[in-house]
Amino acid sequence: MTKPIRVLLVDDHALFRAGIGSLMRAWDGIEIVAEASNGREAIEYCKKLRPDVALMDITMPHLNGLDATARLAAISPGTRTIILSMDGNEEYVLQALRAGAVGYLLKSISPQELEQAIRAVAQGETYLSSAISKHVIAAYLGRVGGEAVSPFERLTPRQREVLQLVAEGHTTKDIARELKLKSKTVEMHRSQLMAAVDIHDIAGLVRYAIRMKLISPDT
Repeated sequence: MTKPIRVLLVDDHALFRAGIGSLMRAWDGIEIVAEASNGREAIEYCKKLRPDVALMDITMPHLNGLDATARLAAISPGTRTIILSMDGNEEYVLQALRAGAVGYLLKSISPQELEQAIRAVAQGETYLSSAISKHVIAAYLGRVGGEAVSPFERLTPRQREVLQLVAEGHTTKDIARELKLKSKTVEMHRSQLMAAVDIHDIAGLVRYAIRMKLISPDT
């Protein structure tokens, strides 16, 4: 008997997970092994369960989907990540591909296309929603070939993590506790990321994090 495709479902909205889960459980040969509400939970599940596919939202608390995707590529290389987002903006698609995602789907797709995408990436293919224009791929290949990257893309994973937590309203002590760092180290990362993106106030960082899809506007 062929082994089922084992899927980790990652989204911070429980109702959305329930809806997607209900659809997927009706599909032959596809099994949901766990559900996570943020990137940190996704990483822990992948360490334990090694799913074949992670179906990942972008904007989630504590650790967003793009940074979680990049970590999963190193922690669980056998897990292939599909980003499932409301936004088909070229910049977000490019960021997802650069982070290691092998699929990018819009939440407006049909259930049939979602099933097709999961089966395709499980077989080693790359899958993008038909609504995403072909010039996105051309732009991605151009950047891989040496085009300049944005200030955000030059941030280290730790700097992006601190950026998200600062924008979510966490204090330096809160961040130090969550990341298991010293407060002075957190302050150093915050100072460096402010210099890198040329933003020097918390309100500006919040707006920037929203624009980069690290947090939602209603956070």
